Amino acid sequence: MPALNDDLIRKLPKTDLHVHLDGSLRIPTLIELAKQHNIKLPSYTVEGLRELVFKDSYKNLPEYLEGFLYTTAVMCDKEAIERIAYEFCLDNQAEGVRYVEVRFAPQLSVRDGFTMTEVVKAVDRGLRRAAQEFNARPEVRDGLEPKFVAGMILCAMRYFEGTWSQGFGRFFDAMPEADRFELYSTASVEVARAAVRLRDEGCLVVGIDLAGQEKGYPAGDHKHAYQIAHEAFLGKTVHAGEDYGPESIFQALGDLHADRIGHGTWLFSEDKIQAHIADKKAYIESLVEYIADKRITLEVCLTSNQQTVPELADLSKHPFAEMRKRKLSTTFCTDNRLVSNTTVSNEIGRAVKAFDLTAREVRDSLIYGFKRSFFPGSYLEKRQYVRQVIDYADRILGRTESS
Repeated sequence: MPALNDDLIRKLPKTDLHVHLDGSLRIPTLIELAKQHNIKLPSYTVEGLRELVFKDSYKNLPEYLEGFLYTTAVMCDKEAIERIAYEFCLDNQAEGVRYVEVRFAPQLSVRDGFTMTEVVKAVDRGLRRAAQEFNARPEVRDGLEPKFVAGMILCAMRYFEGTWSQGFGRFFDAMPEADRFELYSTASVEVARAAVRLRDEGCLVVGIDLAGQEKGYPAGDHKHAYQIAHEAFLGKTVHAGEDYGPESIFQALGDLHADRIGHGTWLFSEDKIQAHIADKKAYIESLVEYIADKRITLEVCLTSNQQTVPELADLSKHPFAEMRKRKLSTTFCTDNRLVSNTTVSNEIGRAVKAFDLTAREVRDSLIYGFKRSFFPGSYLEKRQYVRQVIDYADRILGRTESS
């Protein structure tokens, strides 16, 4: 296989299975929409926002999250959201991403006269328009290249405040006597039910996710929501092991039937395990063996992890090195294209340099992304699509043998 360079990485067919829509806007679009909706920004220039908000590095997680205050504020009507989703797809297409599952919390955009259903349908329109345009290209239409496919993952939140949006505020207003954890659980059930209904109505909803602070907000509180998704055969991914230890990953797998794990950064960290587990090393070994045997794919977000976890300043220390050694199923993701100032191609390029990956290893990781996707079609359609992707990737890499 040829040596990998930036141009070759860009040409290869890629996926992004873990990317947040509200973390992936174009800055000029953010500025334009903020002016249109009278939303105050720290700066109204690309350079100013890059300096003040959307940086290459951050002091801590709160600073990293600051940008979402502005992006979610402009995602306030169907026109804005459709545009953001459409442009998001164009940016992915431009760097060779052929399959993307964009995730977002629809309740964050709910306002008077703008329902959760309308939020999801606005994203759906943007994704479809971008896909239809791309797939009309002669080389795609004639089957010479794989088509562009997009799906949506709806996010439930482990924790939220009523001030975050009118959508979340309504839970506090409607259930003033409820324990706050009941509110979080109820809100998640609403997301799961909406995801199933909208999928059945023909929207590009392919799965659900659970996001937000892990410590103190266990996955088990959201069992009902995930059972609804599980019984409806929706894809299930969970943010786990990002700011809490291996137990959080186990909860995602055991309590929520997770098919994939978002991040999994602390999978191998004994010091993150609580004291009640006596043999911590054995616990991790059993968990890793389970993940390996069941081919649970880990959605790896290198740049994002570096920006929010000080211990990972040296990228070669990222647990991906151990994931690779254990031959776990991993796929490279951006998490947030804007907030982390990255692309899938950039993530792969950084991994190649930090871990000395071979072209074969990169190829296999890319294929994992397609195989472990929550593809919005039948199993036979997915197999055919993956086969086309493999053949296309092998042509780019100069391979002729079948896989």
